[in-house]
Amino acid sequence: MSLDKDLFSSPFSKFNGGFVDADVYFVADYFAEDLIGGAELTLEAIIGATKQRVQKYRCGQVSMELLHEIHKRNKTIIFGNWVSLNPECLQFVARNMKYEVVECDYKFCKYRSPEKHLASERIECDCHTKLYGQVVFAFLLGAEKIWWMSDKQRDRHEALFRGLIDVPNEVLSSVFDQDTLDNLKELSKNPKTDQWAILKSDSWIKGTDLNRQYCIDNGLPFVELGNMSYDDLLKTLSTCKGLVYLPLGGDTCPRLVIEAKLLGCELVLNEHVEHKNEVWFDAAQGADIETTFSYLEQAPEHFWESHNKPKTISGYTTTYNCLKQSYPIEECVRSLLGFCDEVIVVDGGSTDGTIEKLHELQKEFEQLVVTNKPRNWTDPGFSLFDGQQKAFARSQCTGDFCWQSDCDEVVHEDDYAKIRNLIEHFPKGVPMVSLPVIEYWGSHDKVRLDVTPWKWRLSRNSPRITHGVPKALQSIARDGRPCAKEGTDGCDLIDIETAEPIQHIGFYTDRAHALRMGALEGNKKAIEGYEQWFSEIVHNLPSVHHYSWFDIERKIKLYGQQGYGWSKHWNDLYDKTIDDTSENNMFFDKPWSEVKDEDIKELAQKLATQTGGHIWHKKWDGHQTPHLVSSVKPPKLMTKEIK
Repeated sequence: MSLDKDLFSSPFSKFNGGFVDADVYFVADYFAEDLIGGAELTLEAIIGATKQRVQKYRCGQVSMELLHEIHKRNKTIIFGNWVSLNPECLQFVARNMKYEVVECDYKFCKYRSPEKHLASERIECDCHTKLYGQVVFAFLLGAEKIWWMSDKQRDRHEALFRGLIDVPNEVLSSVFDQDTLDNLKELSKNPKTDQWAILKSDSWIKGTDLNRQYCIDNGLPFVELGNMSYDDLLKTLSTCKGLVYLPLGGDTCPRLVIEAKLLGCELVLNEHVEHKNEVWFDAAQGADIETTFSYLEQAPEHFWESHNKPKTISGYTTTYNCLKQSYPIEECVRSLLGFCDEVIVVDGGSTDGTIEKLHELQKEFEQLVVTNKPRNWTDPGFSLFDGQQKAFARSQCTGDFCWQSDCDEVVHEDDYAKIRNLIEHFPKGVPMVSLPVIEYWGSHDKVRLDVTPWKWRLSRNSPRITHGVPKALQSIARDGRPCAKEGTDGCDLIDIETAEPIQHIGFYTDRAHALRMGALEGNKKAIEGYEQWFSEIVHNLPSVHHYSWFDIERKIKLYGQQGYGWSKHWNDLYDKTIDDTSENNMFFDKPWSEVKDEDIKELAQKLATQTGGHIWHKKWDGHQTPHLVSSVKPPKLMTKEIK
C-alpha cells in the first residue's frame, strides 16, 4: 500500500449497503479498508476495542430506507467524516436519530480549513454564517455527543457556534489500537541517524514545501516519508533524529506527530499542530513518552465506557430557614432523591434547624451533597442572593442533566420514571424544556388557573447555563448596587457570558392558552376543555407539584414578615422604597405593623373557600377566580404530612 496514494486518494471500496442488524453502526466517507488516513485509523481503533456487534456503512451506501431500519430499532450511529452523506439523509439523522460524531477537522468551512479558505480566497473564512456552515452546525447540535480531536478544535467551533457548548462533548484525540502502540514501543528501540523526517504529501495543509525549506534553511539532512507502506513509514521514522512538521492550517491531532514522539524523535512543530500543548502530550507540562503511551492506551476503552454509560441527572435546590417558614424541604429533597443520581443542596446559613435536618438526610442518602454557604440576608441587595445561591448549586452538579427545584416543590413518585425516560430521549439541539406545574391553592382540591402552568425545571448541564437577571432586565439601584427591572425574580436561567435568557421548548400551545384565558373569564366549555387538556399533559409529562399557596395563612405571613419577607424582597430587587401604609398593603386595609394573626387567619379562610387564586398586584376585592378541580393524585410524601 503506497502512503502518498492511499493516504489521500484511495479508491472507494464497495460492498452491500443493505440493512444488517447490529448493536452500533459506524458511518464514514471511508474506512481503513479504503485508505490509511488519520480519521480512518482512529475509527478502526475504536471499532476494534468493542465486543459489541458493529456494522460499517460508507456514506454513499446510506439510504433513507437503511436509516429508518436503524431508527426503528433505536440504535446509535457513530459518524466519522461524513461530507459525502446524502443531504436528505443528513437532515433525517439530525432531526430524528441517536448519533455521536467523531469530528476530525473543520467541516463547516468549504475547504475544511479556515486557513486554506483565507489562502485560497484572500478573505477570512465566513462559512459559519452561510447555509453550508449552518447545516454542519445543525448536524453537530443534534448529536448525543461530539468527540473532538483537540482542545483548540473544540474551542474554535464553540466560539463560532455557541450552542455547541450545550452538546455533551469530550476531547478524544487520535486513537491507536494496542497492536500499533506495541509496535511503536518496539520500534522506538531502533538506533537513530542524523536524518530528520518530513511528510511528502499533495495536501495543502500538510505544508510539505515549508517543511522541506525549513530543513534546507537549517542545514538538516532529511528524508521524505512518501511512496511507502504504513509499516515502512513507521520503520523509517523510528530511525530519524526528529520530525519537522509545520502545517499551513489547523491540524487537529496529526497522528504522525504522535508517532514521532512515541518513537523518541525530536519535534519541530508550529502553532497549527493543535494538540501539541495538551497535558498528555506536552513535555513542557511533564508529559514524557510513558505518559503519552498511557493516555493513548486507555482511549479506546474510555470511548466505549462513555458511549455505553446511561445518562445521569443532578437535582439541586437552595434553602434558608425552611423549617421556620414551614417549607416542605424534607419532602422536596426526598422527591429529588427518588430520581436523581445526585442532589445538591446549598444552605444560606440557616439557624432554625434546617441545616441539621439536611445533615440527617445526608446520612441516609449517599447521593445527597449539602453545602453551607451563609449570606448576610440583611445586606442591601440581598434579593439577588437567591439567584446567586442557585447559580452556585448548579455549578456543583456533575450529571448530564439538571433538575432545579424550589424548596416548596415536590415531584410525584409516578413521575420519577418519566423523568429518567425524558433525559434518555431529550429533544435534539435543545438546552432546556418547560414542564407542567400543578399550582395548589389552599388544598389539593384546587389547582390555579391564573398563573402560568409551566416552569423551567429540566435542562442540559451546560457550562453556559446559570441563574441571574437577564441582560434586558438588569439595572442599577440608587445607591449604585445591581438590581433589576420588573419582570424577573433574579433567578432566571441565563447565559453565563451574555446574560441572555436560555431558550426552551415546551408543551403549552396557543390553543391551550386560549382555553385558559376563556376559562379565567368563566366560560364553562373552556374550563372543561382546559381541564381535559391539562389532565392529559400531566399524565404524559413529569410535573412539578408547587406548594407555595397550599397553606395560604403561612404565605400571607411570609409576605408581611419583618426582615426577610417577600414584600421586602421585591422592593429590594426593584429598588423601590414603599412605606408601610394601608395603601401599600395589598392584603389588608391597614399597615402591616397593625396586622394581627387573627386578620391573617380570617383572610386566609376567605381566600381558600371563596376564590381559586389571586395575584397580588392589587388587593383582593372578593372576585371569584376560576380554578381547576384537580384529578391528579398528590405525591405520597405530601399526603402524609399535610392535613
